[in-house]
Amino acid sequence: MANPQCCANPPTPNHDAGEGKDKGFEEAKPVIDVLKEQGVSVVGAAGYCWGAKVVAELAKANEIQAAVMLHPSFITDDDIKEVKCPIAILGAETDVTAPPEQVKQFEQVLSSSNTGIGYFVKIFPGVSHGWTVRYDNNDAAAVKSAEEALADMTDWFNKNLSEPEVAALLP
Repeated sequence: MANPQCCANPPTPNHDAGEGKDKGFEEAKPVIDVLKEQGVSVVGAAGYCWGAKVVAELAKANEIQAAVMLHPSFITDDDIKEVKCPIAILGAETDVTAPPEQVKQFEQVLSSSNTGIGYFVKIFPGVSHGWTVRYDNNDAAAVKSAEEALADMTDWFNKNLSEPEVAALLP
């Protein structure tokens, strides 16, 4: 689950280089393998903040069938170009880590690719980086935005992890 402190606890001291992604990716693969051994045929992954980089690596390696990134960090256009499964990217209006312009650029990359991979990109107004996990429970607007992001994520997984959609993605 997401770290409530978001970027306050990056995966490595040198997180700007994205070094924690390899460890996160390697730690996720055996979990996915166990799920598949137990009969799970489709797997989705969500990444908050720097966890989005791990999700990108899983999506690029075809380890998952649907991805969601929420207030992503350390993601590049090249990461987005290499994604092999439907992906949702949920960004914040006020985010210096993944500014709306960058999130819109990711959408442009996805829309211009000819892979046919489904995508959903949304920028939430009036919120800042980490809004899905760091918000004031007494702020009705903040709670509403976090709940809306959770609903968008859940809807994305429900839509893209159903058997007919996944069958079209499998080799």
